[in-house]
Amino acid sequence: MTDRSPNGFASPEPAAPAPSDIELATRRLAAALDALETAVERRREADRAEDELGARIQALGADRSRLANELDGTLTRSRALERTNREIAERLDVAIDTIRSVLEGESS
Repeated sequence: MTDRSPNGFASPEPAAPAPSDIELATRRLAAALDALETAVERRREADRAEDELGARIQALGADRSRLANELDGTLTRSRALERTNREIAERLDVAIDTIRSVLEGESS
């Protein structure tokens, strides 16, 4: 018997025996475990991303609350300044009228 392949050339090494059912099952199990490990790692990454997003949303909510409080305070101060401005304008109008009447009284 010769070690020749069907094409007529000598085979450098004998043909490997066919893998047994246990070897095939072991390979499938290893591939399934690799796929499971990959899926678990993707899930961990997705969970980390979700946690980071939740933290960002919480920080944005805190910033929004702080800015809303600052805006309320600014609006209150603005209204107070407007009121004060109106009062000063009214007093100035009265003072101007008083000065005019005094000046008109002296010129007559």
